[in-house]
Amino acid sequence: MDIREILGVCDHTLLLQTATWEEIKALLDDAITYKTASVCIPPCYVKQAADYAAGRMAICTVIGFPNGNCTTACKVFETRDAIENGADEIDMVINVGQLRAGNEAYVLNEIKEIKAACGDRILKVIIETCLLTREEKITMCRLVTEAGADFIKTSTGFSTAGATFEDVALFAEHVGKGVKIKAAGGISSIEDAEKFISLGASRLGTSRIVKIVKAEKLL
Repeated sequence: MDIREILGVCDHTLLLQTATWEEIKALLDDAITYKTASVCIPPCYVKQAADYAAGRMAICTVIGFPNGNCTTACKVFETRDAIENGADEIDMVINVGQLRAGNEAYVLNEIKEIKAACGDRILKVIIETCLLTREEKITMCRLVTEAGADFIKTSTGFSTAGATFEDVALFAEHVGKGVKIKAAGGISSIEDAEKFISLGASRLGTSRIVKIVKAEKLL
């Protein structure tokens, strides 16, 4: 696979608590240079990033991150605030506790409310696969589809594990028509990226692919 194709599906990501504006700006510069799908950054930098990018790069941010257990109203407010500040894409974290308690209606309604707040902007739903059973993952494929979200996403990268090939294959088998897949967390090589794409992922949340391309001068 051409390296440009891989870069074109990467959400070039920096979500560390220690991230500074200078680091975010450098992330944006690299994303623009290497033509990634977006940058995925903390909400507090969205306005600066949108102003700096000036339409040259899609700005993605995270909602309810990383634990997902704030209230739905809080997540909806975060979403609206992010969009007002210039976010093009929203990656929300589900309430894992509500899902594990069997409260599917809560999880479904929350995704629906956030999708409504997004309007025509892309919504990706982070289900934190490392905390779920196989059946819970399949349930989330159904709920994400029913809610009308654009993507199901594996992981925050801040829990006990990240994306796995098995989970992406499971998503591909169970998500409904029109729902895309984002693999995120621990994608550390071009070979991994190619494998995730071959299994059905159309977005990758990673910072390492750009770093590899730069270090190895692949472009």
